[in-house]
Order: sequence, then structure tokens, then C-alpha cells
Amino acid sequence: MFKKRKKVLSAGGIAALTLAALLTAATGNSAQADNLVTHHEFQVNCTVHHRATNDPIVFPNMPGASHEHSFVGNTSTNAATTFESLTATGPYTNTCLNPDDNSAYWWPTMFRGDQPIIQTWAQTIYYKSGILRYQDVRPFPPGIRFVVGSPAATQEQFRTAPGAVEGWECGNTTHNWDFPANCPAGTQLNVRYQAPSCWDGVHLDSADHKSHMAYPVNLVCPADHPVALPMLEFKIAFPADGDESQIHLASGRGYSWHYDFFNAWDPQTLAALVSHCINGGLQCNSRGFDLYKPDRGQVLGDNYRLPGRP
Repeated sequence: MFKKRKKVLSAGGIAALTLAALLTAATGNSAQADNLVTHHEFQVNCTVHHRATNDPIVFPNMPGASHEHSFVGNTSTNAATTFESLTATGPYTNTCLNPDDNSAYWWPTMFRGDQPIIQTWAQTIYYKSGILRYQDVRPFPPGIRFVVGSPAATQEQFRTAPGAVEGWECGNTTHNWDFPANCPAGTQLNVRYQAPSCWDGVHLDSADHKSHMAYPVNLVCPADHPVALPMLEFKIAFPADGDESQIHLASGRGYSWHYDFFNAWDPQTLAALVSHCINGGLQCNSRGFDLYKPDRGQVLGDNYRLPGRP
């Protein structure tokens, strides 16, 4: 009679493991697991700093011209923000774990009725590969900026957009293309949406703030947008459980979800994270460390900065 296995992976344990970790558990071959690439990403974690009716990409130098946005990252972001103003602030002037990421990130504020829903914890922004050849991804050029999604999108446009990953989710309900009717008590209302990651190689912005970027086609950048950049995936969570009938974004319904990115990373720091984590096929945290492949090392110090920087 066979003896029962001493270790049984629970459903939660399986969900928490990467394929590489599962391979090690199944075969005992850690070397094979170390060589298996299941991710090519690193995280950026930032808290909301302020809310304002500004959008320095769509409405530059026009304070109050936009619906309300929630801003994370660079604390100086306002209607007059430029690349020069973002980079002039220096390190440790942002709400991200990485002191040298002075980029600006923003999205429409969520409301319940006329009351804003305040996000008090760090939100997660993934920098990933959007192409099959993850080794070809290059860092964002300084000053590039773009808008992802559209406040004018219809529900069908939001559902079929190439950037939609999960739509809206809470509890056990996922892939909602508008807000679900109800979220179980204690859950968060989350949205995941991917950005285009192929650049035309020339323009840091465009008239519609989108045309200089494109989505990959069959995991390959198209010929008119040949440069593969990190694919941003915003995973944003709101403390909005219960009845969702009064929930709305400053821009409208759930399918009006969109976000903006204005790059102002320290170039050396961003290049190191892209090279080690994305090109290296790792699943990194904000320090550039892969918990499942600790032998690959950590690209940044425990202070989230390149070695030698205080």
C-alpha cells in the first residue's frame, strides 16, 4: 500500500507559486526551474499623493480643465508639469518605493455619489514585456508620455480594447466591463488594463497622445512602431465594497477607465531594472529581486537605489 504524501499543496499554495516553483516541487529539479522563464517584469509601488482637476498631457497649462484625477509618483505634478519640472525635483520627491522614479502617473478619481473614494495604500504598476522576445525590450526614453484607454470609450470598446486584461473585479467576479452590481464586504474593487508597448522611435508625444505608441500584433511590434518598450499594466484597487450602484469615475462609467504616464525615471536606474528583470526573464519586486530565483541577485540596494547611492 502506498503511503500518503507528506506534503500536499493547498489551492492557495498553488495559486501563490509560479510555474517555476511548481516545476521544482514536481520534479525536484531546481536548475530546470531556474531556467524556466514564466515572467519578465518588475513592480512599481506608489501611493496617491493628491487629487486635482488637472491633466498636464491632455490639458497642459490649463488648471481645472480636466475631470478629477488621482496622482501618484512625483509630488510636484500639476497642470504645468513638464519633463524638466519632473526631473528638477531630484530623488526622494515621489510617493513610490523607488526614490529615483520621478515619473507621474494618474487616473480618474472614483466616487460613491459625490464623495471621493480615498486610496490609502500603495498601488501596483507592473513594467512587463508585451512581446515574445522579452530580451528586446528597451527602457522608456526620457520624457515620453501617453494616455492609455479613453474617457469616451463605449462598453464594447473597453471590452475589446487590446489593453483590457481583467476589466473590473471584486470577490469572485471578474472580467466585468462595467462596475459589478455588488462587491462582497471586505473586498476591493480592482481594475487591470495594459498599455501599448511599441514606440515609433521618434516622437515623445503625439496630437492624440496615443499615435506614437501601438500595441504588439501577435506579440511582435509592428513595422511602424518598431521599438519595444516596457508594457505598463496598472493594477489599481479601490476600497469600494458593497452596493456599487452609486459608484462612478470622475470620467463616467467603469468603461471610461483610462490612465496617463509621463516618464521621468533616472535613466540608469530604469535601465538596470529593465535589463535585470524584463530582459532577464524574472518576476521582480521594486528592488529588482525575484523571490523565486534568489540566486539571480538584486539589482537595487535595500534603499531601492543603485549601489553606491545614499
